[in-house]
Amino acid sequence: MHGGLRWPLPVAYTVAYITAFGLSYLLNRALNFRSHGAVGPQVAVYTAVVLVNYLAWILGVGDGLAALGLDYRLARIVAGACEALYMYAAMRWLVFRDAQRRAPARTPPEPHRRGQP
Repeated sequence: MHGGLRWPLPVAYTVAYITAFGLSYLLNRALNFRSHGAVGPQVAVYTAVVLVNYLAWILGVGDGLAALGLDYRLARIVAGACEALYMYAAMRWLVFRDAQRRAPARTPPEPHRRGQP
């Protein structure tokens, strides 16, 4: 968007992040968690999770470690590892929690034996 359409860099970054997180939500909902919960509440929780992710892990840990003197590339790798664990846990237990509530698979009843009521 920046190179081809000449959009300002902050706008291009913002559109790219929104697109990436939107796609992430849809793919996780359909493929990873197979959720059938209401989209509206899930998107609201997902938006909060993404905001905390950005502030805590990308800016907080990533920039914080770099400010403390760690090479920015290594700081980003550490922050990315924290981010991955946080995002999975948040999506599993907050965003797509309805996927855990599915009824367990039913087992067929045992056939009656002769001589037993």
